[in-house]
Amino acid sequence: MTDSQRDNAAPPSSGLSARLSASVAAIAVAQLVLLIATSSRYGYHRDEMYFIVAGSHPALGYPDQPPLVPLICWAMNHLAPGSLLVLRLPSALMAAATTVLAGLVAREIGGRARAQVIAASCAAVSGFALATGHFVTTTTFDLLSTTAVCWMLIRAVMRHSGPSLLAAGVLAGVGFEAKPQVAFVAVIAVAMLGFVGPRWPFHSLWMAAGVGAALVLAAPYAVWQAAHGWPQLTVAANIGGSAEGGRAGFLPFQLVMVSPVLIPVWIAGLAVPFRRTSLRGLRFVPLLYGVLALAYLLGNGKAYYLASMYPALLGMGALPIAEWTTRSRRTVRTILLSAGVALSLVVSAFIALPLLPVTKLQGSAVMALNPDQGETVGWPRFIRTVSTAWNSIPAAERGHTVIFTENYGEAGAIDLLGGAHGLPRAYSGHNGFTEWGQPSSNATAALLLGYQNPADAAPYFGDCATVATIDNGVGLNNDEQGLLVMLCHPTSSWATLWPQLRHYN
Repeated sequence: MTDSQRDNAAPPSSGLSARLSASVAAIAVAQLVLLIATSSRYGYHRDEMYFIVAGSHPALGYPDQPPLVPLICWAMNHLAPGSLLVLRLPSALMAAATTVLAGLVAREIGGRARAQVIAASCAAVSGFALATGHFVTTTTFDLLSTTAVCWMLIRAVMRHSGPSLLAAGVLAGVGFEAKPQVAFVAVIAVAMLGFVGPRWPFHSLWMAAGVGAALVLAAPYAVWQAAHGWPQLTVAANIGGSAEGGRAGFLPFQLVMVSPVLIPVWIAGLAVPFRRTSLRGLRFVPLLYGVLALAYLLGNGKAYYLASMYPALLGMGALPIAEWTTRSRRTVRTILLSAGVALSLVVSAFIALPLLPVTKLQGSAVMALNPDQGETVGWPRFIRTVSTAWNSIPAAERGHTVIFTENYGEAGAIDLLGGAHGLPRAYSGHNGFTEWGQPSSNATAALLLGYQNPADAAPYFGDCATVATIDNGVGLNNDEQGLLVMLCHPTSSWATLWPQLRHYN
């Protein structure tokens, strides 16, 4: 048989006769309940406040992100102002949907109820799923979109389905409007299909339609970026490296992304297309994972960029793992796997969810492995401190004073929470805030936030006087703790300083 005949032969039998197990839905619902139950502990994350403020400035794009996540956050906050539960509900739903997709991937390759439950269970208790499902982050949208694209491509190969190729393109285009990384994954996935086959999709009008749909849906943000000089590329370059140890920590971090005890499941997902003739057409998936890992590693990308690949790998790996549990010593093997899932749930929930009292966070394993938890603590006290500092300025001087912050988190907090404390809007030269105006020429003083000391504020600001110090009240060493609130004067006109104050990261 020639390569062309092999590519166009009928696809092997997949799980088409198997229904999606009701247990998969039950697992997803349980995960959703856990995420909702813990959604209102601690407080806002700096990114969430920034998203809400960005959404109040609707645009086709922002320097650091597409418009979809900010618009959703603004809408949820508008629906229920101040409700963390409502704000974070989309993220919880997306995490649960990703769990279902892991089960669907297992079904697609022939997995019946046992394999589907294994896939869904492993995805639901994964550290990355709970961490990104707890609060709003673009990674949550990436996780769902990339998993959905992989599912559709797997479905296309296993069923020889043209419409699935179109669906994959639509999902990639929509995902791009939440996080551009989705498009990068989709492009590499198509390249891997072309490299190892099957190649029939490249002769299909469905593939052309899928590519066209993706391009049309991605066009608005791409056009915005082009018109603004591609600031997203600057952002990407400036955030290279990671809190997970940079290049040195990239590979070790992959071993804890899901759970150390569940590594065999996704490793089995990488191996199964090379071990089974019936799944040979899915070799593009492990190759996709390998190419992405190499690209992120060489590009000094963050270790969690690979998180979006794990649900699909868990779905694929669940098939051989399910068979392993039905061989000799079936009961023992099932108990071992169940214990691994249960242990992963306990550890992942402890690290990813706000379960510890805030007074216990400092020096904990939670902060060492998931410092984002610390960034959800202390914002109400931050606002009260800034409000006290603002009101300490003589009334006659306040009319010529603005609040200027070093980063979007502080500015977002002022804009979202400060109004109730009598604070004016904030200005910042960071990311999206660069698009929303600079202080007027009448502003001769600035209440500065986010700078370590007067030397850190120079040469843009001088004649600084410390008015207050940020203290979250629980001794937690997060990004804001110990920063000074200073009353300073710009060293030149705002129009002159503004290009120098703008920064993307």
